[in-house]
Amino acid sequence: MPEPIYKIRGLCKRYGQRPVLADLDFDVFRGESLVVLGRSGSGKSVTLRQLNGLEKPDRGSVEFDGEEISHLRERDLYPLRKRVAMLFQGGALFDSMTVAENVAFPLIEHTDLKDTEIADTVRNKLEMVRLKGIEDKLPADLSGGMKKRVALARSMALDPEVVLFDEPTTGLDPMTSATIAHLMRSTQRDLHATSVVVTHDIALARLVGDRVAFLTEGRFSFLGTWEEADRSPDPLLANFLAGCEEDENAA
Repeated sequence: MPEPIYKIRGLCKRYGQRPVLADLDFDVFRGESLVVLGRSGSGKSVTLRQLNGLEKPDRGSVEFDGEEISHLRERDLYPLRKRVAMLFQGGALFDSMTVAENVAFPLIEHTDLKDTEIADTVRNKLEMVRLKGIEDKLPADLSGGMKKRVALARSMALDPEVVLFDEPTTGLDPMTSATIAHLMRSTQRDLHATSVVVTHDIALARLVGDRVAFLTEGRFSFLGTWEEADRSPDPLLANFLAGCEEDENAA
């Protein structure tokens, strides 16, 4: 395996009296796509937000490229945010900005590029997600799938080393979800980026994931390849992957 770009050790997080993450340990390797699965409320998105400092753990460490980031102050996270992009569940586009302005936003915030260079980059990133000629449209003029693609283009604007995806296909039909999945994979390969993907979408997970992690009771009860996941004797994982109905008597 390549060297890890993330090393997470002993990660603990609780909200009030409810523990969410309990001594979570895992690595994310350079260039891979790691998919995090788990039932609703299992802590998948909480785990993701630890990786760019949006949330702080109660205990444990998050090491990114050799630097401990879990307790950095907001201003000290600035260099990290240039290297690690996040695609939020709802896309998080600015409604009052055009598509071009949305994609340009991180370039304006984090670079000294000229206006012409920014415009060229915006056009290039929109072409990467198969959207041409929509620079002047507002988010309200776009379909749900187009909004996700614009958000993907914006997340790629700075050519990040890592992209974090939080439920990238929520609310999309299966055909649009498949399009998003292929775009995620192709843009990752074009940028030689690492990705961590939180999703309930098993079809998406199989398309984009090199490895899969299954979060149960605050820890990864499984972490490995899809071949290993399909052979796993864990009945909860098998039922989750198969989409089986919950056994009400299992508790």
